[in-house]
Amino acid sequence: MARSIAVAALQLAAHDRGDFRVGLECALDAARLASRKADLIVLPEATFPAYVLGKAPLGAHETQDAIEGLRVIARETGTVIVAGAAVLRDGRAHNAALVIDADGSLAGHADKLFLWHFDRQWFESGQRLAPVQTKIGVLGVLICADGRLPTISRALVDRGAEALVMPTAWVTSGRNPEALENVQADLLARVRAYENRVPFIAANKCGSELAMVAYCGKSQIVDSAGEIVALASERAPETLHAAITLAGRRPPRVAPVRVPIRQNRASAPLRLAIAYESLPNDIDERLDLLDDAFALSSADLARRELLDQTIPLASVVDETVLDPGGLVPYRRAGCVLFCWTTIVGPPWLERIARARAVELRVYLVVFDCSSQRAFAVDPDGTIVAGTFDEYRLASFTFDPRKTAETIVAPGTDVAEGLDRIEAIVADV
Repeated sequence: MARSIAVAALQLAAHDRGDFRVGLECALDAARLASRKADLIVLPEATFPAYVLGKAPLGAHETQDAIEGLRVIARETGTVIVAGAAVLRDGRAHNAALVIDADGSLAGHADKLFLWHFDRQWFESGQRLAPVQTKIGVLGVLICADGRLPTISRALVDRGAEALVMPTAWVTSGRNPEALENVQADLLARVRAYENRVPFIAANKCGSELAMVAYCGKSQIVDSAGEIVALASERAPETLHAAITLAGRRPPRVAPVRVPIRQNRASAPLRLAIAYESLPNDIDERLDLLDDAFALSSADLARRELLDQTIPLASVVDETVLDPGGLVPYRRAGCVLFCWTTIVGPPWLERIARARAVELRVYLVVFDCSSQRAFAVDPDGTIVAGTFDEYRLASFTFDPRKTAETIVAPGTDVAEGLDRIEAIVADV
């Protein structure tokens, strides 16, 4: 039976490690205030002592006061608290999310699996993937960049999670100071909720650490339909409150498939034409005029098979694409282009297409039956071409270098991450 709970996401001002004591008091005060009307409180990633640890080793008891303070709040108010903290375990530092139950006991923890950039300088990656049972329900806890790999959230939900909870430190490049950007905050958080049919709660920081790591804010509470019910600003500390309904039914999943390893023979960019309708009889002459190498349509499978000899591609339908793990076996086998024929309508069609492209570093050509149009998405999640009105044959450039660039931050390889999560999931 579905159950409703009150949740709070605490967006806190970032502090440097040297200012930990000041940050600690602010965090505890915010948690204590939020606990008055919340069953679940979420604090950002590495709230204690900070995200940027630097070269100084982490002390065994450095965050002990913070954890004890949260346990007291949980015990006195009957609130479940999920907080990001750097912790030592077996002599190694982990970027952890600690789950404190409503009685003040430690219900469990999650260690960050997909380490991001300089995480690797001081953290060990997690080795297990399991939801945490609490008095309010089963929580699927993940940390920041873990949300970029669709199979992490999928595994947590398939193992019983009724909500996804993320302490995070979403950063921004600052290329547009008027609109701080982060693909997780702007797209993937909603998709993770929608595709898994569970609420998603993310608590982020605002401001910066050491004047060199900037956060985008945008903490959010998303319902199981993928709609944002509460969203924080980009720059100010604040606490979001909302009621969410824990998952009452499991999402559909496709059966596992084995895909033969494929080789991408495209060594240089190729221009591809796309059309929703059947290709015109003079398509080859038109391709010559457009300086395009191949044409793809919703109906012409023979041309897809011809292109497949150069660019490994897969033709897929809604059942496969809507499953967050559906395209992963094809990507791990070498497919870098997907042709998706769909009846999914707006706004989720474009959201899902962009999410799959950016999280797997692939191109998607979408044949949209709801509006009878075709469009293409590149590995950065950008819609790069599409038909409309009388414009029925659009073109875009397929660049094999983009699909080969699976390193999305220094030391952070999406392809390697997908392989590693597959191994963890299989090791039950």
